[in-house]
Amino acid sequence: MNDISLQDCIGESEAVVTEGWTATAMGSGTVPVLATPALVALMEQAAVRALEGRLPPGQTSVGVRIDVRHLAATPLGMRVRARAALVAAEGRRLTFQIEAWDETEKIGEATHERVVVDVARFMERVEGKAGGAYR
Repeated sequence: MNDISLQDCIGESEAVVTEGWTATAMGSGTVPVLATPALVALMEQAAVRALEGRLPPGQTSVGVRIDVRHLAATPLGMRVRARAALVAAEGRRLTFQIEAWDETEKIGEATHERVVVDVARFMERVEGKAGGAYR
């Protein structure tokens, strides 16, 4: 993984806050604003996009850790955007710094770790755990 250029490894993701993305709908709160789990998903998606076309065939990355701060509420209908930048690549472990904004202000920041895995080996282990339910 040391062949990935840290300066060029940036990804973005954006969405509009819909009913399904609210704290009320996701069960993470009782108000109709962007849910923290939805913010986390947007942030992870930005990190995944940063890696598009950069991993060898048969490999992908999986999220293993995220330390997120949800700084401000975002109402229904507002557009949100996350930007992930790879800041460290140590073996298979990749670390991203992520920031998110709505149309008005910065709404979140995170440090996110992903690990590069071989898809076939990863799914073999998952299938073993599930008793072959994924076949």
